[in-house]
Amino acid sequence: MRANSEARRILIIDDERPILMTLEALLNRHGYQTETATTATLGLRAMKTNPAALVLLDLQLPDADGLETLERLKKDFGDSQVIILTAHDSLNNAIESIKRGAFHFISKPYAPEELLSLVEQALEKRSLLQETQALREKAEQLEKRLELAETRLAPVFKSKVMQEMEELIGAMAPSDANVLITGESGVGKEVVANVIHSKSRRAGKPLVKLNCAAFPQTMIESELFGYVKGAFTGAMNDFPGMIAEARGGTLFLDEISEMPADLQTRFLRVLQEREYRSLGSTRMLKADFRVITATNRPIAQALAENRLRSDLYYRINTFQIEVPPLRERKEDIPPLVNTFVQRFAKQLGKAEPTIAPEAFQKLLDYSWPGNVRELQNAIEYAVVLARNDIIGIKELPTEIQLPPALQTSLAPVRRSGVASLDDMERETILQALTQTHGNKKKAAELLGIQRPTLYNKMKRYAIEI
Repeated sequence: MRANSEARRILIIDDERPILMTLEALLNRHGYQTETATTATLGLRAMKTNPAALVLLDLQLPDADGLETLERLKKDFGDSQVIILTAHDSLNNAIESIKRGAFHFISKPYAPEELLSLVEQALEKRSLLQETQALREKAEQLEKRLELAETRLAPVFKSKVMQEMEELIGAMAPSDANVLITGESGVGKEVVANVIHSKSRRAGKPLVKLNCAAFPQTMIESELFGYVKGAFTGAMNDFPGMIAEARGGTLFLDEISEMPADLQTRFLRVLQEREYRSLGSTRMLKADFRVITATNRPIAQALAENRLRSDLYYRINTFQIEVPPLRERKEDIPPLVNTFVQRFAKQLGKAEPTIAPEAFQKLLDYSWPGNVRELQNAIEYAVVLARNDIIGIKELPTEIQLPPALQTSLAPVRRSGVASLDDMERETILQALTQTHGNKKKAAELLGIQRPTLYNKMKRYAIEI
């Protein structure tokens, strides 16, 4: 491995001038830059002035012990490699030299080929160490920037209910208590699980996630428990499974009520006994994880419909965190919007756009049936379309641009499960107005009625747009 000229500088510290001259000639002939010193003092002074990549060090020096000089070199110039080159060959000296940081120990007289090979290996090691250190520093800098960005982008919740939830998380996260997170789709249950794990004593270990609704029921068991080769048709290799992967960390089971009932029983046993078996195996394995579960089904409904076994529910419900829908905490919309605008502008390499007041009002008025996930998607959509660093109403998704009265038409009105004729007519009018973006003339044409008739019916059904 050939390095640049600076990386090929070698300092020779030896009090025997014939050896200095011989080594200097040998190394120069092979393209190395050399400097010599006859004492430890001169050698250390030369290193302070212009550190060498490699030092060839004699153990017997007139002004200092060679091993102590080695220790000084490694302490003050840790990047530089040191090869001990001495006539005083002994096993103790060799062992002590390596313990104090020498790359190698070679006795005089030496074979030039052996020395040159060691020199190249030592310089290669130094180069690799420097590359590793540079990558580590780069990674640390990137991590600090990401942490700073996350700090800047993290929403500061304004609603009392979310502030209370954050206080609860701060209190219970450091424990190993099981947590059940409930809430509608898109409210951020997985984000809550991430926060709990990051604040727990298991934060340095994996957070493993399994969405029970994302796999066929026949596959959830093998994903969770793992399997050994030959356990079933298609099991060509061993697979450790999510429980094994979460060892020492946290296992997050999303949509727990979609887990098959018999598998819920088996998982409950794992929580109780803290051991399990992979599919096709007879060996018991230790289970070491904290479990966090989530569901978007109302708990009472899930229990009543036997989608969630009551015995498992009582086990996983040490702490229950209900994440409220976004429509019930409108004061959290502004910080969330600011967060997403900054995030997507940064990702797209665009200047951070300003949201026009009328567009911001639309965001506040919208009911957000898809909750935070829908808000995030809407802001990404708007940032992509933003022109002249402004997000106006036209840059918002179509459903958000609609008047509030038309937004309600996305969910048909039902009374006791059966729609009345009036409900159906009102719903049809709302659907027509939605399709025409509130254009009454086009809506009347779509319905096949005159515009005055439409106005009368809108008045009758209290439809205001």
